[in-house]
Amino acid sequence: MDRRIKFRHLEAFVAIARANRLKRAAEQLNLTQPAISKTLRDLENILGVTLMTRDRAGVRLTPEGQVFLQYAEQSTAALRQGISSIASHSEAGGHVVKIGVLPSVAAQVLPAAIEIFRGASPKTVLHVVEGSHGFLTDCLRAGDLDLVVGRLGDAATMRGLSFTALYAERVVAVVAPDHPQRGATRLEQLEGDLIIYPPEASAIRPLMARLMISRGVPLFADRIECVSGALGRAMTLGALRPVWFISRGVVADDLDAGRLVALDLDMGPTEGAVGIMARSEENPSPLVGLFRGALSDAAKSLDSGRAGH
Repeated sequence: MDRRIKFRHLEAFVAIARANRLKRAAEQLNLTQPAISKTLRDLENILGVTLMTRDRAGVRLTPEGQVFLQYAEQSTAALRQGISSIASHSEAGGHVVKIGVLPSVAAQVLPAAIEIFRGASPKTVLHVVEGSHGFLTDCLRAGDLDLVVGRLGDAATMRGLSFTALYAERVVAVVAPDHPQRGATRLEQLEGDLIIYPPEASAIRPLMARLMISRGVPLFADRIECVSGALGRAMTLGALRPVWFISRGVVADDLDAGRLVALDLDMGPTEGAVGIMARSEENPSPLVGLFRGALSDAAKSLDSGRAGH
């Protein structure tokens, strides 16, 4: 881009094109007619083309002017929106950002992201909905959510949505510290146990199915299908003593504190991307963009913490 082109050139050109007369455009911009005429001539000299012709009926765009007008309008509008959004960060009372989260994200990366976001926009209201992958993506497509944070689903669930990866996560099998299967190293050893297993609507169900097929193990017959962190944790530590298959993020704090123990199973095939889902081809609002940045920063901190361990 030619550095000689300034905002005043674009603003004057757009105003003249919209007003169709130099005098009217000059009044709108609080300029004299000679001043706005000179600004237009300067722009045409910089570009090396004639953008407008003048006659008694007003001004008319040349073919080059018609092409340039599209980009000049976009540029001036984008700059004005950027200026307005700066003020919105400090005057965001009443603005709401609606976030959908899967349980694994709610437990780990989301609290850190919210802390970062509120440091930049403390007056914005965050509306957070936790649910299954299918439910949240349906809400996102319907416009009820601004974005969803969780695992990448299969192709059918991602129709009309984009995905930006943040980090990778595996499913783990966890038990109470005194569980008799604590030393299990193969899935086949768990066939006689009560299992808490992800339901069909969950993002990790296909990953678990892939794992079971690769190991030649049939679907566990004695199972409870659930991805609720609260229920899964209470049952795993309760009298029934099930084996719980769940995303590691849901139980990360429990594992670190020793409240639960992860079985030494090869869960490599269950690793999948966790990231941000949004409606395709939609430009996010400045506040939604700010929250996306907060999620990215929180995910980087999470990865650094894992590397440290």
